[in-house]
Amino acid sequence: MSAVTVAEPKQFRPDIEGLRALAVLGVVAFHLGMTSLPGGFAGVDIFFVISGYLITQLLQQEIARHGTVDLWRFYARRARRLLPASILVIVATLAVGYFILAPSEQQLYSKGALFASTYVINLWLIRWSLDYFAQDASNNPFIHFWSLSVEEQFYFAWPALLILFSRLRLGRHGVSLAMAAVAVVSFAVCAWLTEVSQPWAFYFSPFRAWEFAVGGIASMAMSGAWAKRFPYSPVMGWLGLALIATTYLTITEEMPFPGFIALAPVAGTVMVLLSGMHEGKWGPRAILALGPIQWVGKLSYSLYLWHWPVIVYAAMLVPDLTGLQRLLCLALTFALSFASYHLVENPVRRNIWLVASTARSLGLATLLTAGGAVVAYASVALAGHNLTPQLKKIAETAERDSTARQTDAGCVADLLTVQPKACVFGSPSSKETIVLFGDSHADHWSTPLIEIAKKENFRLVTYMKSSCRATRVSTRDNKLKREYTECNDWRERALKEIIAMRPQMVILSQISINHLDEEVGSPSEIPARRAEWARGVKSTVQELSDAGIHVVYLRDVPTHTSFLDKCVARALWQNRNPSVCDTPRSIAIDEEDAVTEKAIVSSIRNARFVDMTGFFCSDTLCHAMIDGKLTIRDRHHIATPYAEILASPLERAIFGGTFTAAAKDRSAKSE
Repeated sequence: MSAVTVAEPKQFRPDIEGLRALAVLGVVAFHLGMTSLPGGFAGVDIFFVISGYLITQLLQQEIARHGTVDLWRFYARRARRLLPASILVIVATLAVGYFILAPSEQQLYSKGALFASTYVINLWLIRWSLDYFAQDASNNPFIHFWSLSVEEQFYFAWPALLILFSRLRLGRHGVSLAMAAVAVVSFAVCAWLTEVSQPWAFYFSPFRAWEFAVGGIASMAMSGAWAKRFPYSPVMGWLGLALIATTYLTITEEMPFPGFIALAPVAGTVMVLLSGMHEGKWGPRAILALGPIQWVGKLSYSLYLWHWPVIVYAAMLVPDLTGLQRLLCLALTFALSFASYHLVENPVRRNIWLVASTARSLGLATLLTAGGAVVAYASVALAGHNLTPQLKKIAETAERDSTARQTDAGCVADLLTVQPKACVFGSPSSKETIVLFGDSHADHWSTPLIEIAKKENFRLVTYMKSSCRATRVSTRDNKLKREYTECNDWRERALKEIIAMRPQMVILSQISINHLDEEVGSPSEIPARRAEWARGVKSTVQELSDAGIHVVYLRDVPTHTSFLDKCVARALWQNRNPSVCDTPRSIAIDEEDAVTEKAIVSSIRNARFVDMTGFFCSDTLCHAMIDGKLTIRDRHHIATPYAEILASPLERAIFGGTFTAAAKDRSAKSE
């Protein structure tokens, strides 16, 4: 987003400063949780277009004068403007994080600081985003540096590309066509990947290049006199602002982005840029040039750098920020930005000693980059030193997979897999077969069930798929950013195989109905989705029952408000009692949903509803730790060590005592 940092053209453009303000305010508002601006994150795309325009204009002017670009001088200017403030924020964020984050978090996020210091954090985040059980991004105080890494990578590649175009003697129109070709190819791949692998489309700089290229094309068009004479420039500018406003007000992070949706803020920005050449008083330039907007635009780089660590740490200290507390976060962000702008950014940027020497500027860049990397690496080492045995145990507990996953990670199918995989545990040759069927909430029960299967010598077969409920209800996957059709296909195939297997029992477990609220675009959709859920539960359980199979429907575990592994580790690091991480039962579970599920299951022959909530919650609280063990490893997946001690109570709950006794009872009834 460092379009805020690019050198100004000779003629100052207040409309560009105003666009910077709109861009950063959108991003900050989105991160502060302003639901009225759900698309504020698209402010980054505005910055990308501005960067493409300004950098292309600057480089083309130099090529016109000298026939080439002094790359070292170009990089020196970027370094003086970008690096001092960014390294300051990185080091300050690490320092404050020492007192707030648990050592295990310090280790993880210090790696993020290392990648941010070396301009490749976007590549690290691609891998991070593809991991289903990755730590939640909302706690990463360096995640916003991804856009700065994308821009830095653009700064390395784009000048070389423009030099190549000039050597080929393409002429002005030829260069514009070449940029258009770059934009078309980049956008085509971006749009495709947005549907099939969104993190690559979002974070990988070549697939964001089209936004910079569009800005570059705009800068070429702006050099012509037509923009000044075009009579409808003011109208075009207002339409551009309307597109930006519509983007902020209507798109959400659940939508497939960037892809085709990103065309709106990109097109809007280009329209405002083009209209800005018109000197008329009726365009948006007059509004964008207002003093307060100009002031925010001037601080936009610092605002972007500081806002996210402030919000992240505030939310850690006060999990449910009030409106007033959010305003205080905003005030602190402005205060830090104002200070760093006047004490660091401008003094270094305008330092005569540095400006006079490209070598000195590049030397400063090397020192700052190396310094940031060294501090981040030292932070990783210090955090490792501070990991006490108790904190290590918490971290290891959170990272430990279920028994099924430890045996074969493929036992839980990934998002794109539609062919079921039956994993067999216990006694493979036993005549007694039990099936565990569901999503990752079935998987966390695999640990005690495999222990029971080994003890009682029955055959346990698992059919599990990530984020895919066993009951017939279609859903939208937030990682795929689309309808989860693979789940529907997998479920029907799995049901067919299970019924053909004719097991004695199917144990069904899945993420609960109350999570449907997170999967709808509007609260008005919730009643219909709950009705669909109820029909799905009945349909699946009824089909298994009609096939003569006993069905056990396990009630879902509680969902905590915080990630328990992090919350407990922070509490221990700060010498607080882990009970501060307990969640009120009324928030963690929905009793009405359980009543609905139980009524449906109980109405079906051969089906039983089993409730293990008492092993996680008292009458008033759902506990983070019980008997010294972490109960939930994130927000709603049972920690494997705790799941291990649930084998005996789970066996009693499902089989009414032991599996052997239950099997004998079934045999007697069949005779």
